[in-house]
Amino acid sequence: MIESAFLRPYHEQRDGRVYIRPEQASRFAKGIAGDFNPIHDPHSKRFCVPGDLLFALVLAHYGVSASMHCRFVGMVGDGVALVFPEEPGSRIVISDTQGKAYLEVDREGPVVTDPYTVEALTRSYASFSGQNFPHVLVPLMEQHQVMVNPARPLVIYERMSLELQTPVGGLTETVQPRLESAEMRVDGKRADVRLDYALCVEGDPFARGSKHLVLSGLRPFDPEVMHAMEAQYAGWKEAYQSD
Repeated sequence: MIESAFLRPYHEQRDGRVYIRPEQASRFAKGIAGDFNPIHDPHSKRFCVPGDLLFALVLAHYGVSASMHCRFVGMVGDGVALVFPEEPGSRIVISDTQGKAYLEVDREGPVVTDPYTVEALTRSYASFSGQNFPHVLVPLMEQHQVMVNPARPLVIYERMSLELQTPVGGLTETVQPRLESAEMRVDGKRADVRLDYALCVEGDPFARGSKHLVLSGLRPFDPEVMHAMEAQYAGWKEAYQSD
């Protein structure tokens, strides 16, 4: 495993297994990803570990491959003992001790293992999630005249990818994410969202990726209700930042 000091507060390792407590997952979602989705709150009945944190731990364990394609096949709850294979090859499957899979990663090409570079990439990719709501998703929902259930907003990751455009040895600059395109396809009460982004250094992209989200429980768009949701979300963020 690559030494990753900045991820230490967000997981524990015991007997060769990885554990993520709800409080750790919530701190990562809010503090690193800027993601205030209620599903990551420690006391949520539907609590699950952020997909960003799972992928961050994969990068910390195995490095950043030139091409990575991920599929989230299960939601990690409290107390799950995660198994990170020692020599997974081109396919990495993160599962529990019972063999249930949660994340599948296909990778190829050269691997970057420089700890600073891996951290810079991880922080940038994760911070992109903080832009999803309300900045990206609300305009998409308004465009298609649908919205999530304000009482139970369900927005989850389905797939994501990351492609290094140029050889990356060691980064010394801050990496900034930049949205390049966003689209939504609605099918009844469900919508699939694709967000394409670039990771940039001084404005120049050196990596590109995409995130595929699923929105469930959709209903007709209501501007007043959506405005209230945005205000509530902003309140959660402000309260966290003022602690």
